[in-house]
Order: sequence, then C-alpha cells, then structure tokens
Amino acid sequence: MSAAQPEDMVETRRVSDEIAEALIEEAREGLLETGTFLPTERELCERFSASRPTVRAALQQMQARGYAEAGAGRRPRVARPSLQTVLQLAGDHIRDIFGDAESGAHLEQMRQFIEAGAAREATKRADNVQIAKLRAALEENFEAIGTSDFARTDSAFHRVLVSVVGNPVILGLHDMFVSAMLAQRPPTDDPAKHDTVAYEEHRAIYQAIIDGDMITATDVMDRHLARSYRARLKSPRKVSDYFQKEEDKTD
Repeated sequence: MSAAQPEDMVETRRVSDEIAEALIEEAREGLLETGTFLPTERELCERFSASRPTVRAALQQMQARGYAEAGAGRRPRVARPSLQTVLQLAGDHIRDIFGDAESGAHLEQMRQFIEAGAAREATKRADNVQIAKLRAALEENFEAIGTSDFARTDSAFHRVLVSVVGNPVILGLHDMFVSAMLAQRPPTDDPAKHDTVAYEEHRAIYQAIIDGDMITATDVMDRHLARSYRARLKSPRKVSDYFQKEEDKTD
C-alpha cells in the first residue's frame, strides 16, 4: 500500500461529505423537491467534478441521514427525514452494539429508567381503555407460560405499559432495543418456572397500577428488570476450567 492511499481516502470522504451537504441543503430549501428523483450519478459527477465512487458515497450518506430513498436498481428519490426513519437508524446502531457488555448494560439501564417511569405514569394517568389493553396483554402473557411465545407476549405487555406515556420517541426506542434484548436472552433449563416468575411480576405491576400504588409499581418494575438482566448474564468461568484446559493441551 502506498503512502498516498490513506490521504486519497480522506480526500474522497471529505469531498463526498461536501457533496452530501450541498444536496441536503437543497432538499431543505425545496430546490430538490421531496419525492422527485435525484440527478443521475453522471450528472452529479459532472456538476461536482467528482468520481463515481465519491458521488455514490455522498448518496449513501444522504440515505443514512434520511434525505434520500432508493429501491433496488432504481435512482434514489429526495426524502425528508421523519421521526420514524431517525429512530430506525438509531435502532440499527443499537442492535450493532449488543455484543459489547458495557454498552448492553447501559441500554438495560436506559430500559429500566423508561419502564420504571412508565409504571409510575400509568398509576397516575392510565385510562380505562389503556387499563383494558394492559389486562389483555397480561392474560395473553399468562396463556403463553412455558411456550416459545412467552417472549413475544412479555414484550407486548411492556410495550402496552410504555405506550401509556404517549411519547412516540420513547415508544419507538423501546420497540427497537427491547426486541433485541429479548432475542439475546439465552434459553433456560426450566422455561415454565422462569416464565411463571416473570408473569407474577407483571401481574404485581398491573395490580399496583390498578390500586394507584406508584411506589409498588415502580419498585416491582425495577426489581423485575434487574432480575431479568442478571438472569441473562453468563456464569463466570471457574478456576477448575483453567486447569482442565491445561490438561487438554497436554493430551
């Protein structure tokens, strides 16, 4: 690899950033109308005196920021970022960092903060329709104990609870990282026992909401999520595992 290549790559990124910013600014000002096709790659190459890879990098950046939409084999269209597209991008990044233990723990802490707050708010403001939805989700959760459908009904119960807050940003983020958390949950030796414990905690949260008992609702939710997180942690390795590994090397 020549010494000039890294500099070339930096220059390409810089130029593609400038092209993306110019096109995004035109989209913001309405010079590029939402829903219309962006200029062709050839036209953009000529306009900005740039190579095709540089232009493609700029278009990819526009898509990543929600200012362009592209179908398979079609020219990208001008778009405007929406709350949904921004959250979707955030969700993709969130799922990418689940392999990192510290990042996963921070997300668990974020979930605990959101859901404890949701439980608190539900005791104060949940109306009859929301209570009915929460009860229906709880009943479905009960029917799924010991089955492969329990995780879905578990997530559904929490989603109904968070929806009481009425904040689409909170609900969108909750949908994205909670589904990933549940997908990471390892199998248990006794699914029925595990599910029964989780269900009873859900039931206690629901009852506290019905009773208007804010302290109990938030306390049970905190303990519920803390227990759920710790149950997913792998057991630390034992010293005997080390010696067994050394013996295997000598065989």
